[in-house]
Amino acid sequence: MLLQNLKVEIRPMSLSINTNTSSMVALETLNATQTALSATENAVSTGKKVATAEDSPASYGIAAQMQGNISGQSAVNDGLTFAAKVVSNSDSAANNILSVLNNVQQAVTSLGNNDTSTTSLSQLNDELSGFFEQIDSIAGGATINGVNLLSGSASATNTLYAGMSTTGTSMAYVTALSGQRSTLAGFGSITGTAGTTFSATGSTFSSMLGLSATTFITGGTALAGSLTDLVKNVQDAITNVTKFTSKLGAASQTIASLSSFGTTLSDNLTAGVGALTDADMSAESAKLTSLQTKQSLAIKSLTIANGQSQNILSLFQG
Repeated sequence: MLLQNLKVEIRPMSLSINTNTSSMVALETLNATQTALSATENAVSTGKKVATAEDSPASYGIAAQMQGNISGQSAVNDGLTFAAKVVSNSDSAANNILSVLNNVQQAVTSLGNNDTSTTSLSQLNDELSGFFEQIDSIAGGATINGVNLLSGSASATNTLYAGMSTTGTSMAYVTALSGQRSTLAGFGSITGTAGTTFSATGSTFSSMLGLSATTFITGGTALAGSLTDLVKNVQDAITNVTKFTSKLGAASQTIASLSSFGTTLSDNLTAGVGALTDADMSAESAKLTSLQTKQSLAIKSLTIANGQSQNILSLFQG
C-alpha cells in the first residue's frame, strides 16, 4: 500500500546558456572551501588560531590584556631579582664584618692577659685602626648599581627598574602587578642595643657602630675606659650587625617567595594566552588535508558544471 501511494515527481533539468545553476553552486562551494583553507593555512604557518582581532575579537582582546600583564610581571620579576642580589651582597658583607669584629673582640679582651704599657697600647691602637679600616672597606664595597644598605650616606634617588627606587640607605621595589611596593631600609635605620638608630649620615660604617681606635685607646697611651666597658662596646657592635643580618635573612626569604610566585604567575599567564590563541597543530593538520581534498573536488565539480553549456551545442548539430 505504501508503495502504491508513493508519488515521485521528476522535474526535467533545463539547459540555459544564460544561467548555469550548477556552476553557481559549485563556485560558491569552491569559494567557501578556499576561505576555510586560507584560514587553516594561516593557522599552520603562524601556529595561532587567533592571530588578529578578526579571528576572534573576544579571545584576541583577553589575550592582549594578559600579554600586558606578562610584560608587567616580567618587570616585577627583574626588580625582585635585583633586590635579591642587593640583599645577598649586603648579607655577605655584614658577615665578613662580623668576622673582623670577632678579631677586634679578641684583641681587646687580650688586654686582660697582657700589660697595659704605652708600647702595648700603641700596638693595639694600630691593630684596631687596621681592623676598622677593613670594616669600612668591606661596607663601602657592598655596592651594586649605587645601592649600599650598609652605607650611612643618603645619596640621590636612583631609578633602576620599573617601580624600583633606591637611595644609599634603602631600597624600594615592586612586589606585585597591582603596584604594591616594599621598602628595605639599610643598617642606619635599625634600632641598636642602646635603643637608638644609627643616624650617622655621611659617616663610615665603623663610626656608625660607635667604634674607632680612640674608643678604646686615648692618645695611644691609655685605655679609654674599663676593660669590661670596652669589651661590651665590641659585643654591642657584634649584636647590632647580627641584628641586621637577621633582617637581611628575613628579607631574602620574602623576596625568594615573591620571586617564586612571580615566576609561576608568568608561566600561568603565558599558558593562558596560549590556550586562547595557539592552534592545535594536530587538528589543523587533519583539517588542512580535508580542505585540500574538498578544494580538488570543488574544482572538479565546477569544471563539470561549466562543461554543461557545451552540451547545448550538441542539440543544434545535424
